[in-house]
Amino acid sequence: MDSLALVCEGGGMRGLYTGGVLDVFLDTKIHFPYCIGVSAGASYLFSYVSNQRGRNWQVNGTYAIDKRYLSYRNLLKTGSIFGMDFIFKEIPNNLVPFDYEAFNAFQGKMIVGCTDCKTGKPVYFNDVPIEKEEAFKHIQASCSLPLLSTIQRVENLDLLDGGIADPIPIEKAFSDGAEKAVVVLTRPAGYSKKPSKGSALYTLKYGKNYPGIVSAMERRHRIYNETLEKLSSYEQEGKVFIIRPSRQIDVSRLEKNQQVLKNLYDLGMHDATVLMDSLKDFLAS
Repeated sequence: MDSLALVCEGGGMRGLYTGGVLDVFLDTKIHFPYCIGVSAGASYLFSYVSNQRGRNWQVNGTYAIDKRYLSYRNLLKTGSIFGMDFIFKEIPNNLVPFDYEAFNAFQGKMIVGCTDCKTGKPVYFNDVPIEKEEAFKHIQASCSLPLLSTIQRVENLDLLDGGIADPIPIEKAFSDGAEKAVVVLTRPAGYSKKPSKGSALYTLKYGKNYPGIVSAMERRHRIYNETLEKLSSYEQEGKVFIIRPSRQIDVSRLEKNQQVLKNLYDLGMHDATVLMDSLKDFLAS
């Protein structure tokens, strides 16, 4: 298990699929020494690493309808459609407590990927802070969507959504020494990302000071689709085990319908359970 990695892509509220998969991993006591995620994928991994089964559903299933969590009112007031202070301070410290002690006891690596707005390249944080006031600043940056969030300043870098520069960080996992990886995707088989339709808006908003993020958005679909091709090859070689939605569920990146979100979470649990025997064979090989 020492050379195994767990890789989770983002996808906003589609990440509840990942939440279901990770809860099955906790139920079956499957743990990885190396975990890496971007955007929502990184956020969901934190509760997995802290061994808080069900917390991801409790947070997102309960509070997705709360205007403090997700609303255009937030966007107008703060510049971010997600209520960052509510999500990353009020919820983990008061409403659905995060187990900082358990997270701190994790002996492996927990890596968060972000996108550097100036260069357009990925940035990875290997030693994420675990103190209450700073624990989620890297995840907050990784979850900050272009146009819908403010740029986050972390460690003298201007950062946005980690899913832009490296949407499925499998190559980072392998370069860090992983020999095999379990990859959790939030799109079903056959999905292909289309070019962004907001090029003019990205240029207008970021072109002057952050041309890197503009170019990163322009090539995002190519990077994503090329990564899917690599994953397919790795899967055939026996280096990667992929868990992805077994059927299409119509869910938006900013989904607030609780039944739709519950269906997505349940599908994650279902798919992970169905694949469990094959997964255990992969882990043991």
